[in-house]
Amino acid sequence: MLQTPAEVRYGELVCRPRVLCTPNDYRDVTRRDLFSGRFLTEADETSRSLVCVLGYEVARFLFPFDSAVGARVKVGADYLEVVGVLGSRLPVGSIVSDPSSEAGGEVFVPLSTGRELYGERQTQVRSGSMDVQEVQLHEIIVAAERDIDVPPVAAACRAMLKLSHDGKDYEVIVPLELLARAEETKRIFNIVLGSIAGISLLVGGIGIMNVMLATVTERTREIGIRRALGAKRKHIVTQFLVETMVLSGAGGLVGVGVGLLIPWIVERTAELETIVEPIAPIFAFGISVLVGIVFGLYPAWRAATMDPVEALRHE
Repeated sequence: MLQTPAEVRYGELVCRPRVLCTPNDYRDVTRRDLFSGRFLTEADETSRSLVCVLGYEVARFLFPFDSAVGARVKVGADYLEVVGVLGSRLPVGSIVSDPSSEAGGEVFVPLSTGRELYGERQTQVRSGSMDVQEVQLHEIIVAAERDIDVPPVAAACRAMLKLSHDGKDYEVIVPLELLARAEETKRIFNIVLGSIAGISLLVGGIGIMNVMLATVTERTREIGIRRALGAKRKHIVTQFLVETMVLSGAGGLVGVGVGLLIPWIVERTAELETIVEPIAPIFAFGISVLVGIVFGLYPAWRAATMDPVEALRHE
């Protein structure tokens, strides 16, 4: 594809989308949907026809109430007939004042026509300065038949470009590699968050255990009296485990409440949509109770193994 910085005009409406000069097999490679009309054909390429295909966002901007197919739009200094409109890449309900910033803000012209009209030398004026560049192609899209063919095809493309270019004035972008990097980043992010959560649970569990050990020490005489009245060790263990579960469960409920409140505040203040899965609060509360049980076992065992006689003598 060859991209040219051309202005697109219809009547009084003007926008600056990406004007892409491309061969007729663009849709076969990218699998873009067609909204209306047709796409570029081999005959358009051979005869250098003055035709174009609009992206949905450009067609919606230039023709808000009429069909774009059959109309003539001015692309740069030339008038081209619209023969088709590609499907939208964005939600249809999102309306913008200028489609140049949208993903679907594109106008497609036959590659031979684009080279004849615009050439390979492009001039851009920015803040009083003139930038001239000579480009044969701005982008080449390569499609592999199978997913497993993507890495060797990408390696072949890199090798071919390296042989045909003196300097590295190109970049090879492989979506499959980007997805792999995104998954790796997500995995590392999950590990980091999991480690932070694990450390927080460990610190909280140690705090619960220290509190319960202090409680056992303060209630030593009470434990001795209960044992003297016939309470068994399992009763003492159950008593302190229940107290630990109540303590950790109360903390879990507070944490869940804060965790649900923060997304609500973010949605109201920052206007960002947040998603809280129903299983998440339940899972978080269960983890907090489990931490209380695990770290409450030692204080409960210590209270249950006290000598009743020594416990009664404790002041």
